[in-house]
Amino acid sequence: MKGAGRIRPAAQDMNSIASAIDHTLLRPTATAADIEQLCREARHWNFASVCLAPVHVALAAGLLQDSRVAVGTVVGFPCGYDLPETKAFAARSALAAGATEIDMVIHLGAALEGRLASIHADITAVVAAVPGALVKVIIECCYLTDEQKTVLTETVVAAGAAYVKTSTGFAPGGATPADVALLHRVAAGRISVKAAGGIRDLAAARAMLAAGASRLGTSSGVAIVQAESRLRKGTPA
Repeated sequence: MKGAGRIRPAAQDMNSIASAIDHTLLRPTATAADIEQLCREARHWNFASVCLAPVHVALAAGLLQDSRVAVGTVVGFPCGYDLPETKAFAARSALAAGATEIDMVIHLGAALEGRLASIHADITAVVAAVPGALVKVIIECCYLTDEQKTVLTETVVAAGAAYVKTSTGFAPGGATPADVALLHRVAAGRISVKAAGGIRDLAAARAMLAAGASRLGTSSGVAIVQAESRLRKGTPA
């Protein structure tokens, strides 16, 4: 792996914001070299996971096999309109390739129509396909009313997923502290909340954590933890 030795692992610090970050690269033009760099950064900063496209899962799993960094991927991304059986197959294939975390998108049209039984079946198909994996369910908050966010969070809980997630990052709006606080309140400790979309600096990351997020999906993870490190050292951010 070219350049693999250039970054030494940092000491694990669970008080760091790094332990909440899903280091994300879902750009369709990402190359193997980009994934190698992503994994080097994730290992160095002790991020919670990498989140990348299914085609890159096997590569990332190999690169991170002796680290604490989990390998996550996406299913039904970013539109959510694949059939439940297609999503289940994709999740199962990702698990076989080395993923341990699955971020799936619900069928947004069904959500807007209030077809909660359909959403429940969509989620349970994926959860059943990947026993032992963390399933995070993206409900794409920017398209929803607060009432819809509430009932969808309850549906995610009932379907057995581990997280409800605000956004794909591909829609017109991303995570907001208000949405995170709402999802956190409804989840009431039964599941966790992941904030994603538009989290580009330390202030935004801290705001999402303060609102109740346990994970942050961001492609700006390195900049965020570097800013945190500078603050800890008392130097300007």
